[in-house]
Amino acid sequence: MTGAQLIRPAREQDREAWSALWADYCTALDGVVTASATDGLWSAILDDGKPVGCLLAEGDAGTLEGFANYVLHPHTWSLRSVCYLEDLYVAPSARGSGAARALIAGLEELGRRHDWRRVYWHAHETNYRARALYDRITPRTSYVRYDIEL
Repeated sequence: MTGAQLIRPAREQDREAWSALWADYCTALDGVVTASATDGLWSAILDDGKPVGCLLAEGDAGTLEGFANYVLHPHTWSLRSVCYLEDLYVAPSARGSGAARALIAGLEELGRRHDWRRVYWHAHETNYRARALYDRITPRTSYVRYDIEL
């Protein structure tokens, strides 16, 4: 384990380091994300008027070790916003350091400060390492997700 991470919002000067982590994340998921989609995501992250944000885990040496991209949205059963943790990634060299847990805790703190109703996320059924962490954080729900690709 490395030392504790600093969890903070993304800043303009983080683009290069975030982009490298983002590319690794997309590759790990066998995802193809266009450069224009990546540029649009980064712009949305930095735009306070958009419901998209990003927390970064910065290690002892000032190196970015991971990110949590999230989307805020309304909730029909409450007047409080809900936070969907869409992308969570920690560089292989920082896994086991507590960075993933710290990123989720950072979202919890942000949610309490801004009165969100909840933070939620999905995990792939076979992502056992991540699910082991998530099971220690909160109980799994019984909801099943369905997708219609458009």
